[in-house]
Amino acid sequence: MEAPAAAQGRGPAESSGPAADPSSDAAPPGVEITVTSPEQMRELGRRLAKLLRAGDLVMLSGELGAGKTTLTRGLGEGLGVRGAVTSPTFVIARVHPSLGDGPPLVHVDAYRLSGGLDEMEDLDLDVSLSDSVIVVEWGEGKVEELTEDRLRLRIDRAVGDTTDEVRHVTVTGLGERWATADVSVLAG
Repeated sequence: MEAPAAAQGRGPAESSGPAADPSSDAAPPGVEITVTSPEQMRELGRRLAKLLRAGDLVMLSGELGAGKTTLTRGLGEGLGVRGAVTSPTFVIARVHPSLGDGPPLVHVDAYRLSGGLDEMEDLDLDVSLSDSVIVVEWGEGKVEELTEDRLRLRIDRAVGDTTDEVRHVTVTGLGERWATADVSVLAG
């Protein structure tokens, strides 16, 4: 059994075990990807963008500094959206319109939100979901009710005083949308 989230250095309500997501009991095994630099994390985001379409929900988890925003920056580049993708910690959510014919990117940082979907409803994510790609950092235990179809990425890194840039990313597709998708292409 996985140790409690706090013991692993994750943020509030941040767990990747079955308790965080009841449907994870039926989740297929995730694809493991090792990333050794911020540029590789951005490249992973660019590759991920090729798999995404309007209506997709991507949940990112990992401790502070793991690379969630860096991955989302690459995803924004891959989707071809307007504006610099930066952490939305203080504004909670940012919308990046598409510069072409692709979907907009809605980037949410739920770290400071303590409630579940009730608190998230103020952001109208359910309205944006059908025509956008929504990426939620720190979303576990908060946004699962938006859709059964979601992509979960957990980013793990060495903790403590370290300059180690190595990250281990686990990508797990949940629901019918991801049942036949080949997320192994993300491994490069």
